[in-house]
Amino acid sequence: MPNVEVTFVCDKAFEHQARGLMSENATVPVEVRVINAGKFRRYSHLTKLRQMLMPKLVLANLGDLFKTGAGVLQSVVILSKFRPDVVFAKGGYVCLPIGVAARILNIPLVIHDSDTRPGLTNRVLARWALRIGTGAPLENYDYPTNRSVYVGVPIASTFRPYTAAEQLNAKKALGFSGDKPLLVVTGGGLGAVTINHAVLASAQELIDNGVDIYHVTGKKHYEVISSQAPSDEHYKLVPFVFNKMADTLGAADVVVSRASATFIQELAGIGKPAILVPSRALGDQRKNAAVYAASDSAVVLTDDEIEKPGVFASATLDLLHDSTRREAMSTNLHAYARPDAARDVAQLVVDAVRR
Repeated sequence: MPNVEVTFVCDKAFEHQARGLMSENATVPVEVRVINAGKFRRYSHLTKLRQMLMPKLVLANLGDLFKTGAGVLQSVVILSKFRPDVVFAKGGYVCLPIGVAARILNIPLVIHDSDTRPGLTNRVLARWALRIGTGAPLENYDYPTNRSVYVGVPIASTFRPYTAAEQLNAKKALGFSGDKPLLVVTGGGLGAVTINHAVLASAQELIDNGVDIYHVTGKKHYEVISSQAPSDEHYKLVPFVFNKMADTLGAADVVVSRASATFIQELAGIGKPAILVPSRALGDQRKNAAVYAASDSAVVLTDDEIEKPGVFASATLDLLHDSTRREAMSTNLHAYARPDAARDVAQLVVDAVRR
């Protein structure tokens, strides 16, 4: 499809990262548009009654309901002007307004669910979707099987196992000598408070035990974290990685991250031992993490656990000092890689256009 035109729709919170990613990595021009969108906050560690009795939570959900309504109107305007042949929705809460607008304007809709548990947005959009791609086998979902295809999670081809020489060069490119084990920590594009605080609390102990740390804080946390971070050549702090994330992960001996399905698949592609810290507020991340923990493909710690003194440092050092386990975890995780997922998802989109 040589004349493809693409518009990427996101909310204000992700706009900066989206523009950076699209300008650096997209192979065709991509226009980034911003809409309002709201979350429906649900916390599985709290009962429904308790959540209903929390005024701040109820008001936040009501406010975001209006944001979502505004986002639908904005999406209708965007799609009416752009007139796409197909809308592809990845499943986050920002996809709900654009998916509803696609339905209103009778534009073919293709959705993809990366997580091992169907998300609320995709459960709504699935009733209208022409095709549904899943990141895990179909038995994990209740989508109609006649419209669903297990394709895996699309990741860049650069996420593949690194040789020892490539890993050393990647470490040096990040500014490290390469003679120490490297811990790469990231909480996702927006960052994770609990992970950032756990790293800060453990940084000196890790450095004293011969560990280099590359800490990706997330843009909105960078200023606060940088004011508290140790000044040491073995600790490097960045707000966000716009490009060459594969090199960043390839440099690592261990990666600490949230348990988003896409990031786990990037780790699987590159075959990197990981400590996953699923967000306490996100049931999909907890289920994702449980799947990989059950097959000894990752170490899983909770937000509550890493807030306890010494837990984060101990788990990290145990894994860094056990090369046999790291190798086994790397092999186990890499078995989940599906290198053709991007092609297969693209085929779903193309088939929807040709229908």
